[in-house]
Amino acid sequence: MRARPLLRRRARLRVDPFIASLLGTVALAALLPARGAAAPVVSDAATGGVAVLFFLYGARLSAREAWNGLKQWRLHGTVLAVTFVLFPLLGTAAHLLVPSVLTPQLYQGLLFLTLLPSTVQSSIAFTSIARGNTAAAVCSATFSSLFGVLLTPLLAAVLLHTKGGVSAGTVLEIAEQLLLPFAVGQVLRRWIAAWTARHRAVLALVDRGSILLVVYSAFSAAVVGGMWSTLSLPRLAALLVTESALLALVLTATLLGGRRLGFDRGDLIAIVFCGSKKSLAGGVPMAAVLFPGAAAGLMVLPLMLFHQLQLMVCAVLARRWAAQTPAAQAPAAGASRPNEALAQA
Repeated sequence: MRARPLLRRRARLRVDPFIASLLGTVALAALLPARGAAAPVVSDAATGGVAVLFFLYGARLSAREAWNGLKQWRLHGTVLAVTFVLFPLLGTAAHLLVPSVLTPQLYQGLLFLTLLPSTVQSSIAFTSIARGNTAAAVCSATFSSLFGVLLTPLLAAVLLHTKGGVSAGTVLEIAEQLLLPFAVGQVLRRWIAAWTARHRAVLALVDRGSILLVVYSAFSAAVVGGMWSTLSLPRLAALLVTESALLALVLTATLLGGRRLGFDRGDLIAIVFCGSKKSLAGGVPMAAVLFPGAAAGLMVLPLMLFHQLQLMVCAVLARRWAAQTPAAQAPAAGASRPNEALAQA
């Protein structure tokens, strides 16, 4: 009888298979980085992977559903404020930890992750598991992703001074590499939405393969550039503790702030899960575009750790909230496969 609770605890704490793939890719880059003539080939392939990612990103996101959800503007505004105001403020405040706790490079990566939009799949899945307002989660997560394609690069240019700050050249480069594929996907969504839905499993592999390619390119450049010599296990442990505190602060702020603003239970759950997430799928390709060469590797590392952390913590919260609701409500159709959604987050 005691074996079942133990197995349940292990299932809750298991590492996301995609995170395991990312760690394997980092190990591969450490042992066999792309050097010499192979480096530009891998870099060009990663650039193409970014374009594919944002094209598929645009093809999947339903802007119409988001606009239809405007009637809940207070809820969506709260999520956007947490994502693009509270998170960046906390990230900026973390500068006080440099250099005693975090190295300047790790701090830059931490600040970058605070500028990213929310996830779509896991925000919806966790809201559904906790029996919150899934429809609101769909709209809020979609809004966050749509705004993030533009806001994240601009915030990064201002706060991280990427590529010389905000300039016409920076905006055009971002538009070409990120916004253009995304916009093309949005325009073609009308004709290819059904096709993408039918081939969801194959496209998920394309998504993950593209992200792994970008990670390999970034970490290869980091290894060749010798930047890993600045990292140590105590520094990584300090980063993990800092990210745990960051997640705890945001979860507490969304929970208490949502209650203070008078949201009901269903809306509150949507705010907590949509507001506390940061998108790995969107962050990795953005880092490859915004931070050239070896810098992208260290920029992505804090995001990878935070991604696994948010999945583990929010999975526990979602199950606890679900257990506290005797009258179970059926999950919305868009979130009927939470495990699959978590894997794609």
